[in-house]
Amino acid sequence: MTLLCFVVTYDISCPKRWRKVYRILHGFGEHVQLSVFRCDLTATRLAELRAALDDVIHHIEDQVLIVKVGPTASTVPENFDVLGRQQAFRPPGSTVV
Repeated sequence: MTLLCFVVTYDISCPKRWRKVYRILHGFGEHVQLSVFRCDLTATRLAELRAALDDVIHHIEDQVLIVKVGPTASTVPENFDVLGRQQAFRPPGSTVV
C-alpha cells in the first residue's frame, strides 16, 4: 500500500458547499492554509476523496485542484518550501490527538 502526498486546493463559490468541502478534506488530510490541504493517500483513498468531492461541488461554479507531489517518504518536508510563517508538517502516518 503506497502512500502518495497530494496538495489539494479549492475555490468554492457557495459558503454552504465550501463548508462541506472543508469537512470532507479535513477527514482526508491536514489543513495547511486557507483552502489548501496536504493529504497522504493510497489510490483507494484518493478515489474515495474524488468521489466525495464530486458529489458536493457545483461543476460549473467550483474548482478543486489535486496535485500529486510524490511518495510521502520523500515529501516531508523536503519538497515544501515555505516562506514566512513556517508550517510544521506531520510525518506520514502520524496522528495528532
